[in-house]
Amino acid sequence: INPQILNIPFNKDAVAPIDYSKSENWAALPDKLDNADKVTSNTNFVVVQRSSELDVFFIHPTTYLKTNKKNNQWNALVEDISLNRLTEKTTIRFQASVFNSSGKIYSPRYRQAHISSYFTKQKGIDNAAFDLAYVDIKNSFQYYLDHYNNDRPVIIASHSQGTTYAIRLLQDFFNSKPLMKQLVAAYLIGMPVYDSLFVTLKPFESSEETGCYVSWCTFASNISKEEILDPMPLAICTNPLTWKNDSVFAPYPMNKGGLLKNFNHIYPKITDANE
Repeated sequence: INPQILNIPFNKDAVAPIDYSKSENWAALPDKLDNADKVTSNTNFVVVQRSSELDVFFIHPTTYLKTNKKNNQWNALVEDISLNRLTEKTTIRFQASVFNSSGKIYSPRYRQAHISSYFTKQKGIDNAAFDLAYVDIKNSFQYYLDHYNNDRPVIIASHSQGTTYAIRLLQDFFNSKPLMKQLVAAYLIGMPVYDSLFVTLKPFESSEETGCYVSWCTFASNISKEEILDPMPLAICTNPLTWKNDSVFAPYPMNKGGLLKNFNHIYPKITDANE
């Protein structure tokens, strides 16, 4: 990664709440046609977003990788049309859509932190940028609870920067709280997750459990544990092919399939997996 480091101060005034009653402030909603409805040509999946009894709250990863004249700050603007299109054609299409044969997908737009927030040496800016983004996630989830959920079971799903906020969301709304009874699963992918972050929320031990979470971070097969920065090796690592938190190797035939960039085909046995 060679990030563009922003040499600008953090805009402390960019705190006006986002109006989540407006559909344009959601990257995906079950009652509108969006990229979360996409399916590949070689599957028989049926999109059930208008009929499912299950909800999926999906927090997308970082797509704010470049700045422009209109959007040149630590947190993205939710009205940035080009950035929204990038989010929709990438992570909503390739990640959120995996749930469209299972549940209704809700994915909020939010003032995501620029990728440089993970690398900046300007003291405090990273936390400020992440905190502002989490305000949006927290507000959008509260709006979802108040207007959409109706006591339905829910999956929390996230990737990368989205997982940064999904962890906090689970701590604030689910862990040791009544809402835990509605949690089917949490997919906390692409950021290290440690068991010490939660009290009652535990990693899955099998695919038949509910009310638990899975997490993994992906590395090339030639990367050794010694090359991974501490404390990453202590993070929870669920093998996505076995649903186990162990070091047992899962070979290619166990993989039901995956997508490549063209999205038009699911390729079976696309990769193996090992802790």
